[in-house]
Amino acid sequence: MNKYLASQTMIVLGFVMMVMNVVRYVRFLVHQNHSVTEPGSRKDSVWNIVVLLLISFFCVVYAIIFTFGFNVAWIGIILFSGSIFVTVVLEWIFRLVASVKRRGLEISEALIGVLEARDPNLDGHSLHVQELALLLYRYLPPQKKRQVNLENLKYAALFHDIGKLGIPEAILNKPGKLSDDEWKIMRSHPLIAVKILEPLKSFDYIKDWILYHHERVDGGGYFHLSAEEIPFPAKIISVADTYSAIVMVRSYKPSRTYEEAVAILKSIAGTQLDSELVDVFCCIPREEVIGCIDKVNRIMGNELQAKESIGSPQPGD
Repeated sequence: MNKYLASQTMIVLGFVMMVMNVVRYVRFLVHQNHSVTEPGSRKDSVWNIVVLLLISFFCVVYAIIFTFGFNVAWIGIILFSGSIFVTVVLEWIFRLVASVKRRGLEISEALIGVLEARDPNLDGHSLHVQELALLLYRYLPPQKKRQVNLENLKYAALFHDIGKLGIPEAILNKPGKLSDDEWKIMRSHPLIAVKILEPLKSFDYIKDWILYHHERVDGGGYFHLSAEEIPFPAKIISVADTYSAIVMVRSYKPSRTYEEAVAILKSIAGTQLDSELVDVFCCIPREEVIGCIDKVNRIMGNELQAKESIGSPQPGD
């Protein structure tokens, strides 16, 4: 009797663990779907399906043995040991994938550092836009969140200005206003970004987000897309990019306070920026928005030139 109870207990525990493994693996696959960090080849998809079927098969075996009362103790021990093995392997896989993602993000941030070294105006800007975009995403309604892959948004926001690697430094660092010809060159940076990212096939998911982050909802942007023609994630990046540009010091302008920036965002909602996104952004607690600069400062180990949190004038005001 004791052996029977022990065997059945191990089978039940093994079944529960395998069901949890199925759920975790399905969530893992859903999260990876259409992600810039997912290779996305046909071979990878086949292997994902095979692994999922094998784990599900284990669940069926547990259920059959428990239902029909095969109470031999060693069966319970074998199945329980198998569930532990599968759980450990999956945990190792999840940790390995997370580690690869972290390394990929670190390499991406290093590349952005190269860009920002060429243009002092962008010092910390890309990371700031990334933090603001992720913050805005957190406050979106659930139905809007479903339109955006968070992992992809993280990379698209970080790389939104990567095309400026192809812009001459004389234009990037010009202290005054740009001429019409210089503006034409500057406005080509989204197209250059797409060319830079072209070899990375998994980035196909986010190229349009980067390409169209300077579009206006009234159709007056770089490519004259309007309203619903603009990818929703590009609109998120546009709000974050605009706010960051307002509060940070540039060679051609002083910075503005948080209150001034919010007032400007509201004034251009419905023409330049998406009204709904601006409303959501302006409802985010002030300290959380300002905290994005603090987080970037901790990452970079320096002090960005923005006065949103202190409200005191910068040189040149």
